[in-house]
Amino acid sequence: MLFNYFTRFQVCGGVFLLMLSFFACARYAYRVNAQRPVDDPLKRKFHSGAIILAPFTWPLLLIIFVALSVIRAVLYGIFLILFTLALLAVRKPFLLTWLEKIATKVGNKLLEVNTFLIKMFFGKPLENPQDV
Repeated sequence: MLFNYFTRFQVCGGVFLLMLSFFACARYAYRVNAQRPVDDPLKRKFHSGAIILAPFTWPLLLIIFVALSVIRAVLYGIFLILFTLALLAVRKPFLLTWLEKIATKVGNKLLEVNTFLIKMFFGKPLENPQDV
């Protein structure tokens, strides 16, 4: 019953209508982009072959989007369970001291790099970059 002629016809027709609508959307977007002035910041350089590929790439992009959403939801659930267990098992505030060390380390690295860039572009060049 599932794979009879009428069901296959309906599925193929639905997929064909979806492909046709994606083709129409891509063609319309390409035409709108082509009519924009050259100095428009929204104008992009699209290849004309991208219009033809649009109906064939949407199933792949849909599968990737659904898979990433499922993976993200599973990882979030695992994180919630592990974080709850960590809060119940360990009563010391180790997390705050660990976050403070990490934040200080990352902040110091960012400040060193930014200071080096400012001195390199706006000040005298440094002979030894370690002197930042």
